[in-house]
Amino acid sequence: VLYVTRVQRERFEDPSEYEKVKGSYIVNTELMKEAPSSTIVMHPLPRVEEISTDFDSDPRAAYFRQMENGMYVRMAILSHVSAERFIAC
Repeated sequence: VLYVTRVQRERFEDPSEYEKVKGSYIVNTELMKEAPSSTIVMHPLPRVEEISTDFDSDPRAAYFRQMENGMYVRMAILSHVSAERFIAC
């Protein structure tokens, strides 16, 4: 599993330090040619520049499935919490 996140601008005290590392790594089709076919690429989304859109159609790109599954989990949690609150009323 390759879990990618963005370089977080808000973590840098000096904006010039952020500018130095911003875009220093980008997951793209060319880079992933070196990775095994069993690799799974995950990302919390939204992305900035850290994953190229040319990689989106690769079967190893799991971030859209990850996002969809997260949505269903949040829906289930909200449903469960709402049901408990409704029953308690």
